[in-house]
Amino acid sequence: VQLQAYGGGLVQTGGSLRLSCAASGITLNYETIGWFRQAPGKERGGISCISSSDGSTYYAESVKGRFTISRDNAKNTVYLQMNSLKPEDTAVYYCAADTYGGWCLEYFDNEYDYWGQGTQVTVSS
Repeated sequence: VQLQAYGGGLVQTGGSLRLSCAASGITLNYETIGWFRQAPGKERGGISCISSSDGSTYYAESVKGRFTISRDNAKNTVYLQMNSLKPEDTAVYYCAADTYGGWCLEYFDNEYDYWGQGTQVTVSS
């Protein structure tokens, strides 16, 4: 099983990026997928989740209204559309799969057992 997160880059404040999480070895629409990020000197934290149960989504307060998670089953890919980016969004972004599936748990407490390698997002002021 491999997850690959890509699509990061350098963007100005207020700009947009779309991150992709592509998978091999698993079918993402059967898994609950989370996006996480880790800024320099900070712990990794969850920012978004999409459930395998019904496609319901969950967001951290810091990104709610600006980020949108979605999946394309035909491409076996989950996306994170990031709009209105701020310098504090600068981080390495990771996707992860909870192969047990089910609902997105509060506080991103799902058991994520596969992780992508991360993609850097830098937002300049």
